[in-house]
Amino acid sequence: MTPVLWRPQPQRADASLLARFATAVGFGADDYEGLWQWSVTARGDFWQAVWDRCGVLASEPPTAPVGREAMPGTEWFPGARLNYAYNLLRGPSDEVALLIAAEDGSLERITRADLWGRVARVQAALGELGVGVGDRVAALVTNGAEAVVAMLATAASGAIWSSTSPDFGAMGVIDRFGQIEPTVLICVDGYRYNGTDHEVTDTVAAAVSAIPSIRHTVVIDRVGRGAAAGQIAWDTLASVPATDPDFAQLPFDHPLFILYSSGTTGPPKSIVHGAGGTLLKHLCEHQLHSDLRPSDRLFWFTTCGWMMWNWLVGGLGSEAAIVLYDGSPSHPDLGAMWRLAESTGITHFGTSPRFLAANAKGGVRPGDIADLGSIRWLGSTGSPLNPDQFDWVYDKVSEDVHLASISGGTDIIGCFAIGVPTLPVRRGELQARALGMAVEAWDDDGKPVIGEKGELVCTKPFPSMPVAFWNDPDGSAYHDAYFAEHAGVWTHGDFIEIRPEGGVVIHGRSDTTLNPGGVRIGTAEIYRAIETMAEVVDSIVIGHDTEGDTEVVLFVVLADGENLDEALIARIKRTIRDQTSPRHVPRRVVAIAEVPYTISGKKVEKAVRLTVAGEPITNKDALANPSSLDQFVDILG
Repeated sequence: MTPVLWRPQPQRADASLLARFATAVGFGADDYEGLWQWSVTARGDFWQAVWDRCGVLASEPPTAPVGREAMPGTEWFPGARLNYAYNLLRGPSDEVALLIAAEDGSLERITRADLWGRVARVQAALGELGVGVGDRVAALVTNGAEAVVAMLATAASGAIWSSTSPDFGAMGVIDRFGQIEPTVLICVDGYRYNGTDHEVTDTVAAAVSAIPSIRHTVVIDRVGRGAAAGQIAWDTLASVPATDPDFAQLPFDHPLFILYSSGTTGPPKSIVHGAGGTLLKHLCEHQLHSDLRPSDRLFWFTTCGWMMWNWLVGGLGSEAAIVLYDGSPSHPDLGAMWRLAESTGITHFGTSPRFLAANAKGGVRPGDIADLGSIRWLGSTGSPLNPDQFDWVYDKVSEDVHLASISGGTDIIGCFAIGVPTLPVRRGELQARALGMAVEAWDDDGKPVIGEKGELVCTKPFPSMPVAFWNDPDGSAYHDAYFAEHAGVWTHGDFIEIRPEGGVVIHGRSDTTLNPGGVRIGTAEIYRAIETMAEVVDSIVIGHDTEGDTEVVLFVVLADGENLDEALIARIKRTIRDQTSPRHVPRRVVAIAEVPYTISGKKVEKAVRLTVAGEPITNKDALANPSSLDQFVDILG
């Protein structure tokens, strides 16, 4: 049995929103397994209970929680009419809604009354530009107040919001926004990262030239260039007279967001998420799984091009304040985010294993840098959190914090596996399968297994499934993405293990699973072993087909002063053997300068594998460091 690192005090567990929900629907406060089983079998009753107890606001109630049931194609909450923006704004008040921080140390507070008024003015201005129900508003923006205001103004009118980060290159922007034909582009004139200003004028010009549907370009002044001739300044847009937003009342599945797959090995998929499903999923995850309450302060380090931005902003629907940060998380040093937590009173701190690893490698002790007593919950996603990082959090951050390693994706705008405030945190495990998510691990024969590795599938429908892919009128691309392998069963593409105690271990993407000698090995298992070594700063592992078999090749970024000699290679292999198995030991270990990452911080194993095999990568603009792939050309000879 995996060691328990943290267990909620009984009073804390009993007072949690999840415990109150469980008892209200007829379960014991400590019977998470029973509650989960009910949530995936009596799905309509469960999601109706979430609707009622988590505070969905609708002008017309649904006739039932479920109408037509299919996988995909379930009709959720037929007859309901609601507006996503209204559910997040919930009326003007003096409560703080947004706290906006930047690299320069500035901090702005915006109340719910102020946010209400800003949304009203921008909505009115967008209406004057012709934006209405079903139109698309694209945004190349940084994580500031303007992004939140513009998104809510778009959603209030029933238009569709799609955002990405300004560090995407022109082709990455065009590959995304060009598919959805936006009428308005909202953009920054540049962005500041790690103390340096970066202009995006050329990127914006290329996008506007390549996407003829864009009729208006609105520019937010970030680096002093502002709007050019023919463009509209954000301040002009935000000063149109208006007092209250006008909230269009729309069906549950009305399109709200268009998000994109990474697009590193092909055109990105344009994934359309509905207003009701997004709202309901986030209310469930925030309140029941994260114990987020009114007046709490929710933070996640993210850009506007990652689904965690949508997840973060959704915290407004639970009446929490959200903390936005624009810039590098390590500027001027790795203590910046921890000091931000102290200065803003963050209760829910969201980050990534990569950031935590950088802290650990840098010898940072967050609990000594800042007073972190406000943090009750620490979330992590983007890649699996390795067991040593669990230890580090409880040793260096706080011994009494709910550590929630979570996993899901852009495809579902939420989580399959998640934290649970009433359960213990076990070393190296996600605590449980999320409520309402009929997640199983299937073996090669399509049978569910416990305590063994398998393919992550979801066997029952859930409200935050995409309502469609854009430009996919017959649904064939949607079907092929998730249902081609098993009819009527969502196949997500992760390689997981469901532990006997109910926890979940993520072993990596199933399309990059290694198969030496026909044995399936998850890449995350190797990372968990190698990241314990001080000599190795970062790593990426692939399977390389050779001589009728697949050899495991490990690429490593070494710490300063280290050389990849025979002795270090032997230590690397021995560490992997000791912590995993002989099958995991790489046949080759190769030093590289840097690991390629997507802009949202994920290692691109598939792109590396294809590059090593001599196959072209046509969508490098999806990468944070696209030139890093060049080092893999002919690297294995």
